[in-house]
Amino acid sequence: MELTQYIIVNNSLGMDKGKTAAQCSHASVSVLDKVDKKVIDEWKASGMKKIVLKVHSTDELVELFQTVKNARLPAALITDAGRTQIASGSKTAFACGPVDEEEAKIYFGELKLL
Repeated sequence: MELTQYIIVNNSLGMDKGKTAAQCSHASVSVLDKVDKKVIDEWKASGMKKIVLKVHSTDELVELFQTVKNARLPAALITDAGRTQIASGSKTAFACGPVDEEEAKIYFGELKLL
């Protein structure tokens, strides 16, 4: 089993690279509160693999987040405070996992890399 954390970015918001990186970081850290410590330790020991993917709308982001949550996978959705580039309340990204990469392919396999 290869553990991977998936970070899904809302590409429709036009965030610059720095903003996108910050939102991905928020998501990556936030989801770890929802993951068993043993899984986190195993993931860290194996190199903390992450895959960053994109969706093209807020609706697509939220729908995929709900699908993953309904499947009982650990996930955290990031909503921006609106202090810099984008409007307050914008859904910027979500992270899932670390989870088994094979299991996650049914949710993320069709998405493109950011």
